[in-house]
Amino acid sequence: MRPQLGAYAGKNFPAPVSPEMHTPNLDGLASRSLLLERAYVQEALCSPSRTSLLTGRRPDTTRVWEIGPYFRDVGGNFTTLPEYFKMNGYRAVGMGKIFHPGKASGGDDPISWSEPYFHGINNFEGKNNSWFAVPDELLVNQPLRDQQIADQAIKTLKRLAPAAKSGKQPFFIAAGFHKPHLPFVFPKSFLKYYPTVKLPDNPYAPVNMPEAAWFNYWTLRGYEDIKKLHKSGAINTTLPDDVVVELRRAYYSAISFTDSLVGSVLAELENLGLANNTIVSFWGDHGYQLGEHGEWTKHTNFELSVHAPMMLHVPGLTDKGIKTDQLTEFVDLFPTLVEAAGLKPLPICPNNSRETALCREGTSLMPLIAQPDKPIKMASFSQYPRTVKKDVDGMDTMGYTVRTDRYRYTEWPKFKYAPDYKPKWNKLAGVELYDHLTDPEENVNHADDSQYTAIRKQLSELLHAGWRSAQIEQIFV
Repeated sequence: MRPQLGAYAGKNFPAPVSPEMHTPNLDGLASRSLLLERAYVQEALCSPSRTSLLTGRRPDTTRVWEIGPYFRDVGGNFTTLPEYFKMNGYRAVGMGKIFHPGKASGGDDPISWSEPYFHGINNFEGKNNSWFAVPDELLVNQPLRDQQIADQAIKTLKRLAPAAKSGKQPFFIAAGFHKPHLPFVFPKSFLKYYPTVKLPDNPYAPVNMPEAAWFNYWTLRGYEDIKKLHKSGAINTTLPDDVVVELRRAYYSAISFTDSLVGSVLAELENLGLANNTIVSFWGDHGYQLGEHGEWTKHTNFELSVHAPMMLHVPGLTDKGIKTDQLTEFVDLFPTLVEAAGLKPLPICPNNSRETALCREGTSLMPLIAQPDKPIKMASFSQYPRTVKKDVDGMDTMGYTVRTDRYRYTEWPKFKYAPDYKPKWNKLAGVELYDHLTDPEENVNHADDSQYTAIRKQLSELLHAGWRSAQIEQIFV
């Protein structure tokens, strides 16, 4: 989910041309939350992003850069966010997509939860079509999976409310909705909110973009309705205009469907008398490209891929709504929720934390509630692996990107996996530098522009120094 919600309307909205979004419930939550207008994921892919957020560590520490590996097998036996609340007396219950399902999480990381996990039945989804507006009457007896997850969340709230209200046992409930993940499947009635949808502002790749930056969106091209168009996904090719409009409309409709489910869960929290003493966080696991630059889905280091929604409601502290456009990261959520709940703070991770069960590589966002205009870090960091062309050493490429207040700077160094797990900064497959002050859509790569030589040098040093050096205050004591 990209932060294309009503609450994000303004300079940090992810696209200049858009319909008015119908997201009343998320907008309502944002109006009583700390709304993080510039929150960035550590990698624009579900499993690495979720693993990073849920462990409080970055992909080079978890060693999860793709869908398959399970962090406890390849990274370390790290304590997770729900597991930490469980260890502190909370009833931890998960449903839907929180960890990436399947082998990528050892089957939803059972140690993190107090009860068996709930997934629901996958109705009306398959590989035939990239989107499907399901007639509402068919959903009476076959509800969509996300509706089942919302119903399960409501049922769980009702069951756990008495013990929580009496002080016997607090709860940590994680409800993960799948949409707007492909295929875009939603009740047909949601199409009414988007009668007119426009094409992206710029269907062409950024000027001077290196090949390594591009993803051929094979995940979308694998659906039968897109496959029959015989599109290659190559740079500066795109889908037919009518297909682009249909996909964008379906995506927006799926967003509004998810918004309605969030609303039903929050309404139950209110009905149970728990709204005033329950912390609520909402986040999407990465952003999304919808035909901008001719690009689709995620799998890149562009702003549209790594910028995602995140908000945090802390009763008594954020009730009047607080917006901040300071740079933040998804790896910050774990220590933030720990501080918000009054639990023992997490220590900062050592340089090698493979044997350290509990630590963090992010920063608590709680200071932004009192001082939303005061930066807590100079930059946010993301990355994405790419097979460009293996050299004689058999190395792949890892794109590292740093976002400062004004710039996005990316280098694509060769990357040695086992046993090094290190970037080779002297072997680059490409460099990108986008100036968001003059070019918020990232249409022109200025990496080789002589006017940006000094800026490139500074940003390269910042990128190589890494996230530890980007902290503004010495809060790691």
